Amino acid sequence: MTRRAARVAIAAVCWWVAAAGAARAQPDWISGYLLSAPLFSGASVFGPSNAGNFNRFRLNVEPSAGPFSLEVAYEHGVTFQQHSLQLGLGLTGLQSGAEWWDLGGTITPARQQNAVWTHRFDRLNIGWSPTDKVDIRVGRQAISWGTTQFLNPADPFVPFVPSDPIRLYRAGVDAFRVRVYPSALSEIDFVVRPTRTEVGEELTALLRGLTTWRNWEISGWGGSLYGDTAGAIGLAGGIGPWAVRAEAVVRDYDGTVVGRGTIGIDRAFFLGAAGRMFSIGWEYQRDGLGAVAPEDLLRVFTSPQFGRGEFQVFGQDETMLNLAYEVTPLWTVSVFGLHSLNDGSTLLAPSVGYNAASNASVSASLYFGLGPDESTPTRPLASEYGLVSPLGIMMVSFFF
Repeated sequence: MTRRAARVAIAAVCWWVAAAGAARAQPDWISGYLLSAPLFSGASVFGPSNAGNFNRFRLNVEPSAGPFSLEVAYEHGVTFQQHSLQLGLGLTGLQSGAEWWDLGGTITPARQQNAVWTHRFDRLNIGWSPTDKVDIRVGRQAISWGTTQFLNPADPFVPFVPSDPIRLYRAGVDAFRVRVYPSALSEIDFVVRPTRTEVGEELTALLRGLTTWRNWEISGWGGSLYGDTAGAIGLAGGIGPWAVRAEAVVRDYDGTVVGRGTIGIDRAFFLGAAGRMFSIGWEYQRDGLGAVAPEDLLRVFTSPQFGRGEFQVFGQDETMLNLAYEVTPLWTVSVFGLHSLNDGSTLLAPSVGYNAASNASVSASLYFGLGPDESTPTRPLASEYGLVSPLGIMMVSFFF
């Protein structure tokens, strides 16, 4: 996107915000989100300690007229930092799946090394629903086919990075999509998605079906994923008080079939006379594309799959644990962890959250890695998480 187009888009955002503020009652098809996140990262082998502030502004516009609808979401991300090195967890811009259309970019002049200002149309699509059983949509939109909660190897559309502290909006992808609803509990979903990545220009065309049987949700998809023949299944339901979720995908890479899959369980408990909620979630992922040892990490980072953004974690065998406890109706404490069974390293993230109002929240998290961190000529990356420097982040979010 050109700088002139960026200025026009910024002016449009300012006009929308001013109009919404001047109106007696904000229309229900306009909404917004503001985030400010001061953060500090410790020193590591990649550079000195760093301090900064990440800010995010999002405006959503979703008008409709009869069977037609429009969805637009425009975002700005502004990061100020002590050093020009990238802050931890990649919080220097907006998540992107290297999409077909150039609907964003960097606004900051190159000479300003300590401030990064990016913008992106994260949603820009038109929909047509000729009946209540058919929805056709073209443009940048959010598509999610994952079944498990954190590790989603069978979701082909930019799933969240598990360690990302900002998981509110899934990144939009450029696609043509048709959804048909044969019944209230079933769905047929067809997606065609062109992409431009480091690998080149490619096309994905997939068909997915979803239905329910008793208390189980069953889904499956198949077709061409970046030109490779692929198929996946998903399963979600309950066994007693426990929720069980699983997904798996197989893919043919020039005659070599590789599998990736995750299984997880989770449950909510209500403790004490006050009925405070305690929740636990656990997942295990086996990834045929992942690194079997630290020496194999460079192979993962130089693979076409990494260039397309297909990895959430990088080890062949990974586990995830998430614990959360409701201290009061307004305060919640939690601990999130990722562990590589291949190199023994761990990423931990304790956090605390406070619901300041119905449309505002405050949270604070500390991320740090445990495990081998000494590099050698034959093993430049000692482990997946051992080199992660401590990162402290506080987030203040406001919705309007």
